Amino acid sequence: MNSPQPRPDPPTPKRSSGGRYSIWRLLHEGLRGQRGWTRAWAKATPRPRYRVVIVGGGGHGLSTAFHLAAEHGITDVAVLERGPIGLGNVGRNTTIIRSNYFHPENIRFYELSLGLWERLEHRLNFNAMVSQRGTLNLFHTEAQRDLFTRRANQMRLLGVDAQALDRAEVARRVPLADLDTGRYPVLGGFLQPRGGTVRHDAVAWGYARAASAAGVDIVEHCEVSGLRIAHGRVTGVETPQGFIAADTVCLAVAGHSSVLAAMAGLQLPIETHVLQAFVSEPVKPVLDVVLTYGAGHFYVSQSDKGGLVFGGAIDGYNTYGQRGTLPMAEEVTAAALTLLPGLARLRVLRQWGGVMDMTMDGSPIISKTPVEGLILNGGWCYGGFKAIPAGGLTTAHLIAHGAPHPAAAHLDLGRFATGRTVDERGVGPFPYLH
Repeated sequence: MNSPQPRPDPPTPKRSSGGRYSIWRLLHEGLRGQRGWTRAWAKATPRPRYRVVIVGGGGHGLSTAFHLAAEHGITDVAVLERGPIGLGNVGRNTTIIRSNYFHPENIRFYELSLGLWERLEHRLNFNAMVSQRGTLNLFHTEAQRDLFTRRANQMRLLGVDAQALDRAEVARRVPLADLDTGRYPVLGGFLQPRGGTVRHDAVAWGYARAASAAGVDIVEHCEVSGLRIAHGRVTGVETPQGFIAADTVCLAVAGHSSVLAAMAGLQLPIETHVLQAFVSEPVKPVLDVVLTYGAGHFYVSQSDKGGLVFGGAIDGYNTYGQRGTLPMAEEVTAAALTLLPGLARLRVLRQWGGVMDMTMDGSPIISKTPVEGLILNGGWCYGGFKAIPAGGLTTAHLIAHGAPHPAAAHLDLGRFATGRTVDERGVGPFPYLH
């Protein structure tokens, strides 16, 4: 059966634009009482048919829509989000970006993403508060030193930045850390200077604004309740606002990937878990890197507002709830106080959870599915936020060309059937361990 050919995109609709952001615009609007600002993106009403429907208005869905328009000229696109933009996983994380992976394929993919982060604010004309303060991974044993050295050498072979730090240099960079008398004495660390943090909600807003200006329809409060399949091909989505036909449907729904895929009769190699994060009361600058702890799953950075943002591992049970549990909160705080005893004097102001779609090998999926016209972007485990630019770029390439982008060719769904898994940590087919 021949696949229907994509129709030409209709003319790009004119959008009400707030104009280009700049320091001069800011001064101008300040002098005229801030009366010239308009909506950052248009509040669209869905049309009956699109060339591409993207389910999920988080980071990856919006990035995919932007790159479809910017790289491939495909603007007949709708992004459907069940709530307001920015309230899903894209706004429920610890904002870390890095490319310090071990498998060459993953290093190349996340390095592509890190390079896109470095140019993102200029590309989107939006202040996403990209802060390349460096990511520092600490180690506590000689075995961990060897493991981190292998990773750093693999990164260097591929032209990615990685620096080894001894105890004295770690103490100089992180005077708050207890290196000598803690439960797990620190022997040293490895630094990726180009790693850092990005303001998470600004990423969603920036991509939504740029995609909308290019002609993409951003439809909020439009939950997809079903996928319509005919003769092995997806034909559109069911929503409270009616059926929306599409030549291609892309699922970019993070922890709900399995739920949406089940609507098409697919069972994915994914489990969903909650990942908690915390932020303390604001304090004066005490930490100018992203710090991770080799003796436990713990990572921390300091926000521009002064709060310490930190998190740990996923809760060990399956859930779609966006809140965590006391046992994991205790585990994370125990790791925090072992490494940084001074944190005991701070109060935690906020806690939140994001639902993580954990794959069997710990690596994501950017792939066609057995249902023709149905594309999957999911299974991001812990790597979803840092991968937003590259995830959108490569998913848009797959939609536009029908073939995987070279940087994401190893992330196809078929790898699980053929044994070509990308097990970054080497722990086997156990999603909760990744």
